[in-house]
Amino acid sequence: MFVNKESVKSNSWQAFERLICRIAMAEGFEGARVVGQSNDHGADIIASRNGIRWLFQAKHWKKPVGVEVIDETLRAAQIYKAKVPVIVASNGFDSKALAYQRDLMQSGINIQLWTPDTLVEHASRLGDGIPNKHPIREYQEKAIQGIMNAYMRKDGRALAVLATGLGKTFIAAETIHRMYAGNNSLRVLVLAHTNPLVYQLEQSFWKFMTKHQNSVVWNGYEEPDKRELNRASFVFACVNTVADYIKREEDFPEFDVIIVDECHHAGSSMYQSIFEKTEAGKYNGPFLLGLTATPWRPDEVDLAEIFGETVVCIDMVEGLKKGFLSNVDYRMYTDNIDWDALRHLEGQSFTPKQINKTLFIEQWDDSVVYELRKTWSEQPNPRAIVFCGTIDHANIMCTKLNALGFCNAAAIYSNSGNGYQMTQFEKNRILADFADGMINVVCTVDIFNEGIDVPDVNILVFQRVTHSRRIFIQQLGRGLRISEGKDKVIVLDFVSDIRRFAAGLNLKDGLESDDVPSDGRRKPTRISLPNKVTFRKVTGDDPNTEQFLRVWLDDIAAIEESGENSSVLQFPPVFENSKI
Repeated sequence: MFVNKESVKSNSWQAFERLICRIAMAEGFEGARVVGQSNDHGADIIASRNGIRWLFQAKHWKKPVGVEVIDETLRAAQIYKAKVPVIVASNGFDSKALAYQRDLMQSGINIQLWTPDTLVEHASRLGDGIPNKHPIREYQEKAIQGIMNAYMRKDGRALAVLATGLGKTFIAAETIHRMYAGNNSLRVLVLAHTNPLVYQLEQSFWKFMTKHQNSVVWNGYEEPDKRELNRASFVFACVNTVADYIKREEDFPEFDVIIVDECHHAGSSMYQSIFEKTEAGKYNGPFLLGLTATPWRPDEVDLAEIFGETVVCIDMVEGLKKGFLSNVDYRMYTDNIDWDALRHLEGQSFTPKQINKTLFIEQWDDSVVYELRKTWSEQPNPRAIVFCGTIDHANIMCTKLNALGFCNAAAIYSNSGNGYQMTQFEKNRILADFADGMINVVCTVDIFNEGIDVPDVNILVFQRVTHSRRIFIQQLGRGLRISEGKDKVIVLDFVSDIRRFAAGLNLKDGLESDDVPSDGRRKPTRISLPNKVTFRKVTGDDPNTEQFLRVWLDDIAAIEESGENSSVLQFPPVFENSKI
C-alpha cells in the first residue's frame, strides 16, 4: 500500500503533505491542492467535500504536536474560509492538545486530529481499483489505442499532439494504467520543465494509481535517495534535476516508460542527455512518449526525430469543430485602430513593429472593463481570466473591475517587480478561491499559461500582447475545457498587435472551412456548432475592418508567426479608396 506508518515518519515533509492530499482526492474531495509553503499561515492542503472547505495542517515533526498548533490551525481556517480544520501529525499529539481538542469539540468547534494510524486507516478503506471516474471519449480511446499499439509493437516511442483541454495527461495516465495491467512491476519516469508542472502531473496521475502504487517527486526541492528512486512505481521529475544527476552519477534508475510532458521543450541539451543516458526510445531502452498541445518550436527542432510517429494529432480547430472542446464566441475589437495615422505611412514594405507603433492607440482599460461587465450577463455562473501585460496593469484592471461591483476580482502573478511582492500563500489562496468560485475574475500576467486548469472558466479577456503562437494557444485553451453547465466560452480580444488579427482570421477560416482540398483552396461551409470569430467595435460588429485586413494580411499564417522586424506587410493599393 502507498502509505504505512513507517513511510509516514521516514518521508520528507513535502511527501507527507502530498500523501495527505492523495488520500483526500481518493476519498472524493474536490479541488484538493497542496498549498503549504513558507509563510502559508498554517495551511498545507485545501480541499472541499459537499461544498464545505476543509483545511489540513501537516506537521512532520519528531515530537508530538502541542496546543499552539491547534490555535494556529484555527486561525488558518478563518483566513482560508475553511469550515473543517484538520491537523495531521507524524508523531501524534501531546496530552494537552488532546484535552484542548475535547474542549473545542464540546464547544461546537469541529477540529480533527489525525495520526499515522488515521492515515493508514483511511488508505486501507480505499478500493483496489483507481479513483478516476471520468468516462473516456471516443477520440481519447483512439489515442490510447495508438500509444498502446506502438508500445506492443516495440516501436520504442510515440508522440501525441492534443490541444489544451482535450486531456493529454488523462490519455497518458490511462495508457499507463493499461500497461500496468500487463506488468504490475512497471516503473514510469515523468519529466517536465518546471516544478509546478511536476507537482501537477503527479496529482493528475494519482487518479489512475491503485493503492499499491506509490510516487515520488525528484526536483530541486526534493531529493529522494537511490533506494526510493529504484523502488517507486512513478517518479515525477524536473528535467534540470535529472540532467544534473546524470553529470555526477554513473548509475541511473531503470524505467520501463519515460513520459515527456510539454515535449516541445525536448530539443534542449538537458532532455537529450537524459535520452542518451537511458537509451529512451531505442530497442533496449524504455518506451518514450511525448505529449504536447503546441508542437511548434522556435529552434525548428523536429519532434518526430525524437518521438517518432505521431499516433494522434488533434489541434484546437479540429477539437472545436468536432465538439471535443467548448464552443467559442471569439470577439476581436478594433476600436483602438487609428486608420488616419496609417494613411500617412510612406513606403511599400513594413514590419509588425512599425505597424503596431503607428496603427494602435494607447491601452483603453475603461472600455475593456465596461465591455466585460456587459458580457457578464451573457453567461450563467460567469468565471473569467483577464490576461494583462504587466503586474501594474493586472492590479489596475483588478481595481477597476472591483469598483464597478459586478464581480469579485483578484490580481495574481508569479514574478515580482516594481515593488510588488506576492507570496506563495497569497497565490495559493487566490487560486483556491477561484477554483471554488469565491473569486470569479483573476487578472493575471503569466500564471495561467501552462499547467493550471479551471474548467468552469467561460470568459477570457486578452489584453496582453504575445508574439508566441504557442502561448496564445495555451492561453485560449484555458477557456476551452468542457464542464457541466458550460455552453460556450466568450473571448474578448483587445490585443493591439497586427499579428493577433492575423491569428483571429486564421482561426475564423479554420472554423468556417472544410479540410484543404487537393488544389489548396479552402471551400467555405456552414457548420452546425456555434463557434464563431467576429471583428467588432464596442458599439457592434465591424465587417469593414475584417475585409480590409484580409486584403492587407495576404499571407495570414506567415504574418501570425513573423518576428518584430520581419518585413512581411505590403501596403495594399485599395487603401486609398477604403471606407475604413
